[in-house]
Amino acid sequence: MQQSSEILIGDLLREHKLTLTTAESCTGGLIANRITDLPGSSDYFRGGIVAYAYEAKVALLDVSWDTLRIYGAVSEETVIEMARGARIALGADIAVSVSGIAGPGGGTPDKPVGTTWIGLSTTAGDWARKFIWEGDRLQNKALSADAAFQFVLDYLEGNL
Repeated sequence: MQQSSEILIGDLLREHKLTLTTAESCTGGLIANRITDLPGSSDYFRGGIVAYAYEAKVALLDVSWDTLRIYGAVSEETVIEMARGARIALGADIAVSVSGIAGPGGGTPDKPVGTTWIGLSTTAGDWARKFIWEGDRLQNKALSADAAFQFVLDYLEGNL
């Protein structure tokens, strides 16, 4: 039986004595919820910040107003600033962030419904990945959470 990403991540974080935090927008805390579903996750999970509105991203995660005005909330630049801000604010080694258009509305020709950016910030650097999901709102949120876990797992396994 294959272990879930959350369990593998927890094992690797414990093994390497690292901590994790989250900065979530369109997933609304789903990633943090899945982490805290695991007994003992307080060993490595510092906490999460749900920053849905621009104002919350600025106030809680130190995202620049200029970044939001120029690139929008659903952008590589924003998710990197979100992840970096959460990592610094909560004193974690690793932070994963997500911002996207879960649907059914809100899409544009440049950023259709399903467009999602996931950011990762560590003491070694910052990365981002873009996805375009084709599910309904709940499916897009679940796919985004799965992709965020895979991103963290890739980093911990040295695959970035």
